[in-house]
Formats: sequence, C-alpha cells, structure tokens
Amino acid sequence: MEFLSNKPLLITDTILRDAHQSQAATRMTLEDMLPACEVLDSIGYYSLECWGGATFDSCLRFLNEDPWERLRQLRAHLPHTKLQMLFRGQNILGYKHYADDVVDEFCAKSIENGIDIIRIFDALNDVRNLEQAIKSTKKYGGQVEATLSYTISPIHNEDYFVKLGRELEEMGADALCIKDMANLLLPMDAYSLVKRLKETVSIPIHLHTHNTSGTGDMVYLMAAMAGVDIVDTALSPLANGTSQPATESLVATLRGTVRDTGLDLGKMSEAAVHFRKVAERLKASGALDPKVLNVDTNTLLYQVPGGMLSNLISQLKQAGKEDKYYDVLAEIPRVREDFGYPPLVTPSSQIVGTQAVMNIIFGERYKNFPKESRAMLRGEYGKLPGTVNEEVRAKAGIKPEDVITCRHADLIEPELPKYREQYKGLARSEEDVLSLALFPQVAEKFIKLRNTRHPLGQRFIKPLEHAEKVERHIAPLSRKK
Repeated sequence: MEFLSNKPLLITDTILRDAHQSQAATRMTLEDMLPACEVLDSIGYYSLECWGGATFDSCLRFLNEDPWERLRQLRAHLPHTKLQMLFRGQNILGYKHYADDVVDEFCAKSIENGIDIIRIFDALNDVRNLEQAIKSTKKYGGQVEATLSYTISPIHNEDYFVKLGRELEEMGADALCIKDMANLLLPMDAYSLVKRLKETVSIPIHLHTHNTSGTGDMVYLMAAMAGVDIVDTALSPLANGTSQPATESLVATLRGTVRDTGLDLGKMSEAAVHFRKVAERLKASGALDPKVLNVDTNTLLYQVPGGMLSNLISQLKQAGKEDKYYDVLAEIPRVREDFGYPPLVTPSSQIVGTQAVMNIIFGERYKNFPKESRAMLRGEYGKLPGTVNEEVRAKAGIKPEDVITCRHADLIEPELPKYREQYKGLARSEEDVLSLALFPQVAEKFIKLRNTRHPLGQRFIKPLEHAEKVERHIAPLSRKK
C-alpha cells in the first residue's frame, strides 16, 4: 500500500487542552503551561489546541483563573504558532443553545483575544447549529474548521459522512475535521473515509481521535497513507489512553517517508521533560487517575467515550449501585436507539448516559426523565439523526405538535442586551458578560473574588492590540484540489 499524498503531515498538539481534559479533568493551570511555551512555539506545529471545550468552565470553577486571561497569556507567549479552540456550535462552550448574538460575540472576542482556528462541532451533526458560528468566525477573520462528529449506527455510515463533508464545505468551511471522540474509527475505515473525502472536497482534512481502545496510532498511520492533511496528537507525558496518540511516536514513525512531519524530536523531548513534571503533580493531586491510561475495549463494544465511562462510574458510586455498571453499559445503546441515534459527544453523551443510569437504578425504563432528556426529545438540541421512539417521547410528556422542527436558535430572541443589563456593575468587560452568560453562578463567584482581589482591575498583561497580537505570518493552509 502506497501513500496517496507526498506532502508532510501536519500536527496539531493537544497538550494544552484535550490531553489534560481527557486524562486529568482539565486541571492543568496556566502556571503549568507558560514555562513550556517557548519550546512549544519553536517546534513548528500546524497549531496548538489550547482553549475551548471544558477549559473555560474548569478555569472558573476549579482553577480560579480567568479563561480570557489564559488565552491572552498564551497568545503573548506563543507568537509564532496558530492557536486553536473547540466550539460547540450553538451551545458555544455551555450545555444549552444560545441566541445568535451571543454566538457572534463569543466568536468575535475569541479571535480578538488570540484564537486563529475555531473547530466548530454539533453533537447531532445538525448543520443548522453550525451556521452562525461559521458565519461569525469568517466575519472576524478566523479560520473555520467544521466538524463531522464521528459515530457508528445503522444510519451513520461512510456515505453519510461524505455527504456531510460536502455540505460543510459548501457552508464555507476552511478545513474539515473528523472528530472521532470515542476512538470508534478503526484503521481500515479511517483509510477509506479519508480517501473518499479527499476525492470529494477540496479543503484540508484534519483527523482527531483518542487511544481509548488502543487503535489510535494505527488509525493515524492509515489516515496518513490515505492523504489526511493534519492530525491531533499529544506530547507523551499526557498521551494515550483516553487522550490522543503520542506526538513523538507518530513523528518518529513517519520520519524518512514522503509524509515526514519535519518536526524536531529533540525539542519535543525538551517540552516533554516539563510536562512529565506536570503529569506527576496531577497524579499526586488525584486529578490524573492512572486508569485513564489503560486500553479499554469496552469502547468498541458499547461505543462509549472514555470520559463518559468515568462519569457513569461516578454516578453509580453516588447511588451505591456500582454493581450495575455492566447493566448500564448494556442500556446505553438501547437509550441511544430510542433517542434517534445521537453521536455520543458533549452534551448528548451526558444526556444518554444519565438516562441509562436512571433507567437501571430506578428498576424501570423511563420512569424518570432529566430535563435535558426531555429537551433533546423535544428537539431543543437540534434534529436527531434517526427515528425517535414515539412511545418514549410520549412517556416524557412531549406531544408530536410540541417537537421543534425548525432551527432552534430561530426561536431564541437576542440575549446580549439582557445579559449586559443584568450584569452591569459586576462585569468589567464584554468578556466578563460572556463568561456570566455561559456559566452564571460559577462566573459570578469568580468575578466577585477577582474584583475584590484586584479592585482596580489589574491584569497580568494588557490585552494585546490587533497589530501587536500576532503577525499572521503562518499562512493559512492552502486549499487543496
């Protein structure tokens, strides 16, 4: 089998975001990151994923950090590398749909404070939930990486994802991401899907997977053979298991081939020395449980992402029903089918998982529905990919005429004026308003403490002006024909 591309494979390193989100509950601090920035910036990555996902909530809730200040600091300390974030479409970084004006302002401020590339995904692959974020990212000069949330079901097959990829390119995506959040994409399937997408779309293909089920390295090798343009890896101290495959291993594997990354293993080793100390600290604090480093083939059997598995264990422990673990794992695919086969990624993974736990611990299926389950069945998260079990929907108290069929955000009035008025006196910036809009209780507590500590509003550094912030001297990845 020959390589179908002779261009160097580009690497996005996730050490500053998904690596520690997947292994250590997003507990890496800015203080942990800054000492390594100079060497990270010199490696020559395509980009560094450093923001979005759960980092925003975690900064406010657990780390007593302003997420916007984190972004400004990283931008200042990584002047030569594109910075990338993960964005949940109409959910932004929260767990419900927000009005279009909030989505627009969040994109504007993310780019203004230092983000170059916004990876935009929707848990249900409902492209209507990506429209506003795509439009806003392009309006403010960011690069759009539109996303296929990869999963397996009777309706999710290669044709489905190729059609979706074509649709996202037509919507204005600058690149296309295959987001394999549960490590379900197997190596030969990766080769086939990437090959077909390369034949179908003209924009770069970026592949994201984990190593939960132990196949991640093989997935990347086969995708590289098929011509994938960019892949996500993590530096070795926080790689593998529920995180991404190790950067150094892939770089070494491709050395001397037509897809040689050209990256310096010596510099990676230097950065790894620092992050090994960070990983040890996270282990000592209990944030990093060594179990997350294990290969768990239950992922392939039950299609449950690694982070979701640990969530289920926690819920069952709290209910004193740990012995029901395998019953819950067996229930998840049944709930998923009843709910119309949503891909299991935030927030749908939490919704389906919690419903499965409740079905088992109450001893009766659908005796209780969390409000999020009702919202999903009503269409508040978008169009469910498959056919919903109407008996289950009726049990949730939802009539056929109550189901939302339009783009849900079209029903939400502009919210920014309300938030600005509500938080007048507390918010010191538009960024504060956005933090409070997304996480009202957590952000309010943080901002009150910060305002007390810094009554004059001092910051580590002044927000950088557009001209100083970063010369966009890294050319955007060219469109490939």
